[in-house]
Amino acid sequence: MALLKVSNVSKSYDGRKIIDNINLELNKGEIVSLLGVSGVGKTTLFQVISGLVKPDNGTVELNGRDITGVSGEVGYMLQKDLLVQYKTVLDNVALPLIIRGEKKKVAREKAGQLFPKFGLDGTQNKYPSQLSGGMRQRAAFLRTYLFSNEINLLDEPFSALDAITKGELHKWYLDIVNSINLSSIIITHDIDEAIMLSDRIYVMGGRPGSIVSTINIEKDKNQRKNYNLTEEFLEYKRRIISKL
Repeated sequence: MALLKVSNVSKSYDGRKIIDNINLELNKGEIVSLLGVSGVGKTTLFQVISGLVKPDNGTVELNGRDITGVSGEVGYMLQKDLLVQYKTVLDNVALPLIIRGEKKKVAREKAGQLFPKFGLDGTQNKYPSQLSGGMRQRAAFLRTYLFSNEINLLDEPFSALDAITKGELHKWYLDIVNSINLSSIIITHDIDEAIMLSDRIYVMGGRPGSIVSTINIEKDKNQRKNYNLTEEFLEYKRRIISKL
């Protein structure tokens, strides 16, 4: 059974259909990408999966349980890190636990235990303005993970970073996903990023948006260095470009 299953989901706003008959699955430990041009409905689909909006048709299931229109079941990280500037990094990260009713001291202790694993040790008492873009994203990832340690929805999480920082964060995120067996769906416009990170890519296109192609990426996760220079990588890229 898939960890997350989206079946026949459609959504309209003001009489205009945004997404139509979307079907996708996410298995435990997978990274899946939604790839498509702007305006194709990727963020709308995320809003449906996260329960922020209810679809006109279709269902969202988590471990076989219907969570359609139910918020708080999966973590959702927006493109901007949205860290609260007047709170320390530790208090920012601990927010999901506090919102769920944990006492502040307990929430800080639980969050603080994960700072070394997420490469954030030493930043606990700093403020967001004192962190680099990459470190802010790590803090946002950890906060999202504490909201839901089963599934993270990431809306273009690397788009604001420079190429070098983005490459470093890609490697870091893959290591984190493997070490904690996290499952993720990532929205991206970046074909190279989708191929490098994903186990499977859902290519979206059309108006309204729909899944026009599903591409499974078969690669040895231990052989990612210079993978983007291989003929295999370029063949995946050619296939994706032909679908966009």
